[in-house]
Amino acid sequence: MSQFNQLVQSQKKLFRAGKTMTHTFRNHQLQKLKDMLNRHEEEIYEALKKDLNKSSYEVLLTELGFLYNEINETIKQLRDWMRPEKVKTPTSHKGAKSYIYKQPYGVTLIISPWNYPLHLAIAPLIGAIAAGNTAVIKPSEFTQQTSELLEQMIQKTFDRNYVTVIQGEKEISEELLEQPFDYIFFTGSTQVGKKVMEKASQRLIPVTLELGGKSPCIVDRDAKINLAARRITWGKLINAGQTCVAPDYLLVHKSIKDKLIHSLINEIEKMYTADAINHDEFTKIINDKHFDRLLELLKDEKIVYGGHYNEQKQKISPTIVDEVHWESAVMQEEIFGPILPILTFEHLEELNDHVDQARNPLALYYFSENEQKQDWIIKNLSFGGGCINDTIMHLGNSHLPFGGIGTSGIGGYHGQSSFTTFTHRKSVLKQTTRFDLSFRYPSSKMAKKVLNKIFKP
Repeated sequence: MSQFNQLVQSQKKLFRAGKTMTHTFRNHQLQKLKDMLNRHEEEIYEALKKDLNKSSYEVLLTELGFLYNEINETIKQLRDWMRPEKVKTPTSHKGAKSYIYKQPYGVTLIISPWNYPLHLAIAPLIGAIAAGNTAVIKPSEFTQQTSELLEQMIQKTFDRNYVTVIQGEKEISEELLEQPFDYIFFTGSTQVGKKVMEKASQRLIPVTLELGGKSPCIVDRDAKINLAARRITWGKLINAGQTCVAPDYLLVHKSIKDKLIHSLINEIEKMYTADAINHDEFTKIINDKHFDRLLELLKDEKIVYGGHYNEQKQKISPTIVDEVHWESAVMQEEIFGPILPILTFEHLEELNDHVDQARNPLALYYFSENEQKQDWIIKNLSFGGGCINDTIMHLGNSHLPFGGIGTSGIGGYHGQSSFTTFTHRKSVLKQTTRFDLSFRYPSSKMAKKVLNKIFKP
């Protein structure tokens, strides 16, 4: 038996003992998680600065702040979420009562990525704990400081047979995927997500896949251009564009393209100066491989702003690329960096063809003052989630489930949706023994007459 199999079996033993089933236990563990983050806050800031050059502003906004809110909301609502739901029972089941019970899956595997290495490891853990599961977390090997800190924090806070962290290269992830987990939660690329799903399917393990894709940002002719530029710049350049829901490319009405580019340049320089590479709070690219990949995407493209880079600092300046088309290199994959290509349109109906080039994006953003057009976008374009007249902010509402569709993911989480994701809704009918309805049995002479009355009123 491998060490990972032993670990999974130990967690299964703890789970089967029923220790995770009570509200008191789960609530206590969530409070411990919150105290852990609070106690190690200074170290968290330092680790994320070393790994990604994240500013304290970005860490609080996109990592810690979200987690504190999520934990607080979960602690507040957990008792209600755990309660069995009584549902209606049809007249054909006279005397019975019907309920939905909230059953945890058991031992869960959480595989988290490097772009938000704390947030995307702990956010699903909140749901796993709240639902009564145990968890094994596999953080990214690319963010060594944060992953090491995560392991240390979890080790000090939780019993290893309840929650633990396993570090390592992709071979470790592959070995973990061979283990008999009861649920797998993966955040990462579509390519790796397919492999995770393939492995899970061999054991029929249910999965949540949080992937990505090319998320469009559409700016119509009636948009408030300066405000749109500010919100697009903010959403695109958080974490230097290394965000799964960052605006990947712009679809701009032809008549306002030049004005929007001018406004975007103004907003970039307001936020990060004209020399973003040397701005201390501008995030770096995670590693050489991704740095080189991004530079390769810029070859032969028309750069209208930016395009500068510093290999030593591992930074690429905010870059706007014009006159691209769907055959361009920059449009062949999710960019995941501070590069913003621009395409144009004239009629709303064209958008279907554009978005269909990279189907089912994780997010979509639309800027317009026209409510009819807003409704058309929501009804006619397929995407995981998004915003009207903003970017990324839908993630900050725990009442909105976050997740993709098709190539951008399976399932969703945040708030109560996190609890639901890690919970099997078990249906139970409680039948009376005070009487028995004879018409249900084939020996009853009245069976067909009564059944016709019930089913064909």
